Amino acid sequence: MKKLFPDTSVILSGIFTQYVKEEAKKSEDIIIYLSNTVIAEIENLANKKQEVGFTGLRELKELNSLTKYLPAEVKIVGQRPSLELIRLARSGELDAIIRSEALQNDAILVTSDRIQADLMKVEGGEVIFFPRKKIEGAKIEDFFIEANVMSVHLKHGCKPLLKQGKPGKWELVELEDHEPLDIKTLNKIAEDIIERARSVENAFIEIQATGCSVIQLQDLRIVITRPPFSEAMEITAVRPIVRLTLEDYHLPEKLLKRLEKAEGILLSGSPGAGKSTFAQAIAEFYVKKGKIVKTLEQPRDLQVPPIVTQYSPLEGDMRRTADILLLVRPDNVIYDELRDNLDFKAYTDLRMAGVGMLGVIHATSPIDAIQRFITRVELGIIPQIIDTILFMEGGEITQVLSLEMTVKVPAGMKEADLARPVIIVKDFLSDQPQYEIYVFGEQTVVMPLAAVSKLIEENENISAKKQQLLSELNKLTTYFTVIEALDAQGTEFNIYADEEDRPHIVGKNGTTITQLEEKTQARLHVRNLDELPAYLGIIPPKKIPKTRKKMLTSKKMASILGEIKNQGTLTLENIHTTRKNIIITIDPPLPSIDIEILTANNELVYSGRTNKNGEIKLAKKSSHAKKILKKLNEGEKLYWNAYTM
Repeated sequence: MKKLFPDTSVILSGIFTQYVKEEAKKSEDIIIYLSNTVIAEIENLANKKQEVGFTGLRELKELNSLTKYLPAEVKIVGQRPSLELIRLARSGELDAIIRSEALQNDAILVTSDRIQADLMKVEGGEVIFFPRKKIEGAKIEDFFIEANVMSVHLKHGCKPLLKQGKPGKWELVELEDHEPLDIKTLNKIAEDIIERARSVENAFIEIQATGCSVIQLQDLRIVITRPPFSEAMEITAVRPIVRLTLEDYHLPEKLLKRLEKAEGILLSGSPGAGKSTFAQAIAEFYVKKGKIVKTLEQPRDLQVPPIVTQYSPLEGDMRRTADILLLVRPDNVIYDELRDNLDFKAYTDLRMAGVGMLGVIHATSPIDAIQRFITRVELGIIPQIIDTILFMEGGEITQVLSLEMTVKVPAGMKEADLARPVIIVKDFLSDQPQYEIYVFGEQTVVMPLAAVSKLIEENENISAKKQQLLSELNKLTTYFTVIEALDAQGTEFNIYADEEDRPHIVGKNGTTITQLEEKTQARLHVRNLDELPAYLGIIPPKKIPKTRKKMLTSKKMASILGEIKNQGTLTLENIHTTRKNIIITIDPPLPSIDIEILTANNELVYSGRTNKNGEIKLAKKSSHAKKILKKLNEGEKLYWNAYTM
């Protein structure tokens, strides 16, 4: 009787059941000892939706079915390992348990792990070693036969799709003569990809998470997804089909000199615009200039010269990789791509440390690339970390912007006391200013200078209609309003009003605004005061809340409002959000009562009335909601007072 003890590797490789079939032909009874440790490992991998886990499950099911018609018996042995031990699988703890159980049962260890096989021999046990098998059937490369295939898209139930052409000039082609892909075919392709990622040179598994695997297989970047991450199994493979040098782009001499000196470059464009191809060309350009070049990538798919080392997140954190980069002292770093806050933080830290940076970023326009930094770093340091923005379309550089900081009165404003630090964004080649970026009140403004040039010079007709509108609006509103003419004929105006006044201006079913349009013979647009354009140069006065107005106008009311019924503090725990609103809960609930929210310095943040549930409901886009959330997120303490009425 032959006693076999398969480990996890030989089950995952799909070899063991075939070996059992061959041994059974020799008319020899077989006992298969299946360790609970092996079952737990495969279960863990399958629950994480990893490809090898599904391979292992299929192998276990086939092994169980073999015992029904072959002289083979399966015995489950050993204790199920703890979750902590499963997590330590890479350290060899589970392999040691499997070897020990094989020795205890006097069985032959069957493995596809060379280290496991050698250790079993050292411990005096018998072992059968099988190299991992080659998976027969379709391979992902079969879809890249034609040289101009950029990417392959395989999805369960659909025919294969090929993206053919070059960046910016491609078409999506369906393989009409191919049958819709079934799950068995996709599984075989996925298993082959995973297996080769573990064994061939220049291949590795970059990311493996629940329902998703990202693999770099030589020059192919492959993403495999499964439910629940995607609604159906899908395999997407992308390869670079062109490799260009900077000379191939025929850049102006002025720009080439800029790239030599620029230290903070953003390379922007939409997906498929050719950013990665250009980044590779830049890397080679810097190498030829005698500079030490590194890359930060996730996944690592740039095709760069061998001298360029490609780094990925260290223990999942790109900031830790950035710390290591400072120790190896690179001259230039290619950061592909900037996605989340950690990426922007790492890019900024490296640039502030004096490292030359080129960051690749998805953006629909070059100014969008800058705006993604505005919410993440202080406005004043942006020109220090970004000096050049390159925008790509169709594989070509179509626009180049440069940044500089100065102190001036923003365009469109006239008062000298409105001067402030302003970032001027220029077209690099023409040296013409395109945008100004500055702080206006509490808002960071990115002002297209083309919009400022469209300001309408007022004439008598416009002034008369403004006066007529203001007269009518004073009957409807209680707070500050601004009227902006949109054409030189006075036929269209914007009305900027407080959010509490806007319903009174519009009226039920729009009746009031319709009457105003008929009186003024003009088209009217009612907008929130928060949307007041900075180029008008108007700062609304501080709003006096209704409760304070009452206190100012009525001594009797002041004495009533002066009686505070309750007080408390406000934290983020008191706030929950819906799709359109934030809801502030007061503890204890105080229904239908006047309430105000203040800072520690008694600055009024909000004044209003709770609803029948004792809550304050505010639109997410409102100035009050934004101000409350901003102060709480910045760690500022807020307090509330509730008044009896």
